[in-house]
Amino acid sequence: MTSRERVKAAIGHRTPDRVPYCISFTKDGADVLKAAIGHDDIPGFVGNDVIQVFPPWWTWYDLAPDWQGIESPTSPPRVAGCGSYPEFFQQIEKLRTDQDRYILAMVYGSHFEKAYFSRGIENFLADMAGDPPFARRLLNGIIEKNMVMLENFVARPEIDGVLLGSDWGTQIDLIMSPDTWQEMIRPGEQREYDLVHSYGKDVWVHSCGCVEKIIPSLIEMGLDVLNPVQPEAMDIARLKRDYGKRLTFWGGLSTQKTLPYGTPDAVRAEARDIKRLMGTGGGYIFAPAQEIQADVPAANMLALIEAAKEG
Repeated sequence: MTSRERVKAAIGHRTPDRVPYCISFTKDGADVLKAAIGHDDIPGFVGNDVIQVFPPWWTWYDLAPDWQGIESPTSPPRVAGCGSYPEFFQQIEKLRTDQDRYILAMVYGSHFEKAYFSRGIENFLADMAGDPPFARRLLNGIIEKNMVMLENFVARPEIDGVLLGSDWGTQIDLIMSPDTWQEMIRPGEQREYDLVHSYGKDVWVHSCGCVEKIIPSLIEMGLDVLNPVQPEAMDIARLKRDYGKRLTFWGGLSTQKTLPYGTPDAVRAEARDIKRLMGTGGGYIFAPAQEIQADVPAANMLALIEAAKEG
């Protein structure tokens, strides 16, 4: 199997020739690995089955001071675009020509996070409770902008999937009530998922924390892949048992305990156990629960990559 075929098989809940993997590093984490391997070619050394690319997007720009106050702002939000479409299209064309890996367009903070980036998280949570009409207008406006930006690249044949993101969970529960998520977050997310699917692409979502209460809804909405699956926040064995036939998981290995504090042998053992547990019958892409940071010893990074490459 090629890497692309391997990932598509896993998402389709078919058993690939081995569990696909996609391991990411923060800049300082990558520096640790570079020093250990003696060169800068992290992508070549790691050999991920998924290539992450970052399309042009948009951000808040020069917001008036009332956006930082506790009261709902009255000034209009200002935004600015980021990135170059010609450069992005050239990048993905070259990637598709050079190698047959699964190409994932990474958006991250696309909806709820985008809202609280404008106000601060405390203020926006207060908006959701104390001024729902304003919160809905802001969220709906974000989705309208997102739909335009998605349309600008999602039809490209080189792209296999799109990752959207918002951290809806803490380590013990949702950051808001399930009813609030259903009312304020779900409709906009559904529009994005439907758009991505209309072009034949897979929908991936990143949400840190414990989001198990809304996993059945995400499945109903057509979500294909959920990340990062933190073992400190959710029981990954239960996730596989209850949802593994309808949802693919990406992540799962502890970045709070095993990777920074375990031995290389412990990292290998946990990686192998998780691959066996989560990879049975497809529906799994192996990775740590978060990007690898500089607190992880180089020996543990090397052990992780070694275990990821095993058949």
